[in-house]
Amino acid sequence: MLNIQVDQTSIEKHFQEELKKHLEEISNRTVFWDMKELCRQTCMSEPFIKEHFFFDPRFPKYRVGRKWLFPARETEKFLYEWLKEQPSH
Repeated sequence: MLNIQVDQTSIEKHFQEELKKHLEEISNRTVFWDMKELCRQTCMSEPFIKEHFFFDPRFPKYRVGRKWLFPARETEKFLYEWLKEQPSH
């Protein structure tokens, strides 16, 4: 006879971790952001962005016609670094 015991807590924890990984992968599928999406992702206005980091030479941006595009992953990486550089008052 075979007797199997299952640790419900461990299974739930593993499930939650895997779900979180998959949700992060889905959210990272966007390749480019436009200005509207950049504003949404950062909770910042376009004037604030242009005043504080848009013209930073490290900020990844490409002009295609009349539209600015920002590579999502590179932009996220830049934003984390930029934020760490900001003085805390």
